[in-house]
Amino acid sequence: MGTEHTGGGDPDRTLQLLWRHQVGLPRRRGPRPSRSVDDVIAAAIELGDAEGLDAVSVRAVAARLGIAPMSVYTHVPGKAELLDLMLDTVYLQMPRPPWRSRSWRRRLTTVAEGNRELLRRHPWVTRLASLNRPPLGPGVFAKYEHELAAFDGTGLDDVTVDAALTFLLGFVHQQVRAEQDVRRVTAASGQTDAEWWAANAPLLQQLDYSPYPRATRVGEAAGTAQGTAYDPDRAWDFGLARVLDGLAALIEG
Repeated sequence: MGTEHTGGGDPDRTLQLLWRHQVGLPRRRGPRPSRSVDDVIAAAIELGDAEGLDAVSVRAVAARLGIAPMSVYTHVPGKAELLDLMLDTVYLQMPRPPWRSRSWRRRLTTVAEGNRELLRRHPWVTRLASLNRPPLGPGVFAKYEHELAAFDGTGLDDVTVDAALTFLLGFVHQQVRAEQDVRRVTAASGQTDAEWWAANAPLLQQLDYSPYPRATRVGEAAGTAQGTAYDPDRAWDFGLARVLDGLAALIEG
């Protein structure tokens, strides 16, 4: 698994591509190309969704579009710029209905659930999203603007709102990454969690757990309640409620 991040391409060219629908791209001489920048980005996103971020390359995108790799380079300088365009595009495609609820908890729950849905639909985003060097395109700005508005009426100052949003989104990313880990382990092992525990049960039943009374008691209680050692949905519900409780100390305290 390679290391990928946004903000690694040529800044001027990346910004020009990110804001292409506003600034317009310079026209090139010769016949009009059969494919556009938008086609290249869409193909890259489809590859990332289907096969993961490591599968995304200029050559693979070209093959998906049925064109030569050099034709892709006429639209996008390289993979570094393409990654920024991919992330900004999926952010721009996120639904942003007006905030009508008067409940800040309901609004922030919607923010969290919307981001969870995005990361589930595009799992590669958990590897690519960067807090310190995000792609400075219309998708990032539209997403940030919409999610900041969910804090309207809370009485928090601007710096605290930014920190609170970062805190909330950090929880979402952590939870989805944990969920992805569960799926990867299940796929790699060919066993569900229930099958794995059943396979280990004969040995576990022979061991002496008396030195670990709390671990035994709590582990059995949690396992019985969840049906497994870790349930992503239960962890999500519990954790999101605690995140909102923590923010309530700022907003309502």
